[in-house]
Amino acid sequence: MYEGAVQDLIDELGRLPGIGPKSAQRIAFHLLATEPADVERFAGTLLRVKNEVKFCSVCGNVAQADVCRICSDPRRDPAVICVVEEPKDVVAIERTREFRGRYHVLGGAISPIDGVGPDDLRIRELLGRLRDGVVTELIIATDPNLEGEATATYLARMLAPMGLTVTRLASGLPVGGDLEYADEVTLGRAFSGRRRIE
Repeated sequence: MYEGAVQDLIDELGRLPGIGPKSAQRIAFHLLATEPADVERFAGTLLRVKNEVKFCSVCGNVAQADVCRICSDPRRDPAVICVVEEPKDVVAIERTREFRGRYHVLGGAISPIDGVGPDDLRIRELLGRLRDGVVTELIIATDPNLEGEATATYLARMLAPMGLTVTRLASGLPVGGDLEYADEVTLGRAFSGRRRIE
């Protein structure tokens, strides 16, 4: 549609997740109108992230060093591991300030449709972390969708013989939500996960 470099930029931006053709075009024209120094700083940041950011050798979270800041923090409880799908899930849980254990990032979820099986995830690394007997509880915090549920079920069945306490994050109605807008699965989980009011 456009010529040369402009169309190449739109095409590259359109390959990013969540960026459709119109958004890619808007971003491309925004970059064209931006000062060259700002574009250079943006490009430099992209290169720096690609060159400097690693994945933690222990948990799989993003890190600046070989081991991330959470795994290297002696104040974190080594007996509890929270299993998540992606590094962005670690950030979401950390924002709550409720969890003081450590994490394990699987790198996705089991999805036969997308060709992702258990061997494509960091499950072997998780088993390696459980061998020394330090971990007593494993919290499975995968997404509450079909893939996340399949992954949680797979992990729970695989870990059952190890004698660990395996728990799953509760799911149900969001705070501030209306019952009439809740889907059947969410409402069903809210009923099965109900608790006594003290």
